[in-house]
Amino acid sequence: MDIELSTQDIAFRDEVRAFLRDNLPADVKAGAAATPSVFVEPDIGQTWNAVLNAKGWLGYQWPAQHGGTGWTPLQRYLFEKECAAAGAPNLTVLGLKLLAPVIWTFGTEAQKAHILPRILSGEDYWCQGFSEPGSGSDLASLKTRAIRDGDRYIVNGSKIWTTHAHHATGMFTLVRTNTEVKKQAGISFLLIDLASPGVSVRPILTNAGDHEVNQVFLEDVSVPAENLVGAEGDGWTIAKFLLENERGGSCHAPKLGYDLDQIENGAKQESDGKGGMLSDQTDWRRRVAKARLSVNALEMIELKIISEIAKGRAPGPQTSLTKLLASNLRQEIDLLAMDLFGLAGLQLETTRPLYGKDAPVPVHAPGAQVMAARYLNSRAWTIFGGTNEVQSTIIAKSVLGL
Repeated sequence: MDIELSTQDIAFRDEVRAFLRDNLPADVKAGAAATPSVFVEPDIGQTWNAVLNAKGWLGYQWPAQHGGTGWTPLQRYLFEKECAAAGAPNLTVLGLKLLAPVIWTFGTEAQKAHILPRILSGEDYWCQGFSEPGSGSDLASLKTRAIRDGDRYIVNGSKIWTTHAHHATGMFTLVRTNTEVKKQAGISFLLIDLASPGVSVRPILTNAGDHEVNQVFLEDVSVPAENLVGAEGDGWTIAKFLLENERGGSCHAPKLGYDLDQIENGAKQESDGKGGMLSDQTDWRRRVAKARLSVNALEMIELKIISEIAKGRAPGPQTSLTKLLASNLRQEIDLLAMDLFGLAGLQLETTRPLYGKDAPVPVHAPGAQVMAARYLNSRAWTIFGGTNEVQSTIIAKSVLGL
């Protein structure tokens, strides 16, 4: 695998770097740094999305014919790496990186023309309705029912752990349209307007005090049949396609590396309690070095996958490997961040947001204030998008052939 950058690649990287230096708002960067959860709030995320959309870079993973940049896999990687290095917030992944590829791959021309531009403009904000009470890792057992009634579906059921449903205008969801066939074959992919009568959203607060996820209740919700993506029964195929994008649609190593840089630099300012600095402590340096090696190894795997995509091959089950490694590394790095601040890292401020003029005053440092909440929230990494156990099973069967 050749990972040397060409002259054109270097020029592209430098263009992205200059744009970020000149256009990333300071308050957006500060807000992202003070956000404990994976998903930034819309006041940050949509602001940054609008900046990128004005530049024409928001759909950086999209084909040009659908309003995207049409960048190569390497260009997309360089963009993500520079965004991470600049401290830019995570993009609103649910519409941009999960739903959009489903629409341009499986959707009708009318769906493409209506939905894709509204994702880029920010007019629509999507959430994902997959998991249900009792149907998480065993997603095929889902029970939310959609019954065809003329030109509409009547939907009843409940979705849980629905990220940002309280902000969303629409939910892309899996529903059961046929109970007489194998359970995977009876699932369909449906788009639901969350302003529809019969939809209610109940907040779920995390242990860290964040309102990121919700339970969504659907009671006799009437959904136009034109909101069906693909044919009835295609939902399981579409879901597998979407989850492959969720697990491998972005590179994790650049952001993990950035966070590790912040920890490493912070240790130069923190006392070890023995008259020196934490960065000089042998055990600490060993832990940081171990994490650094793991991040570098993950980056090599992700670059290998990018190389395969550049050759026209699908990401495949290798994305489960990157998801598994990234999840464990995320938790390891967040534990390091907690230990960086010692007792100050144990503060758990439940007021939100932790940025802006009304933010609570931190103990010791702003970085210390966010760490306990971030550590608690990162426990979910080994669950969402498929648990570690699910990823290990996929790797064993599809990659190792066991």
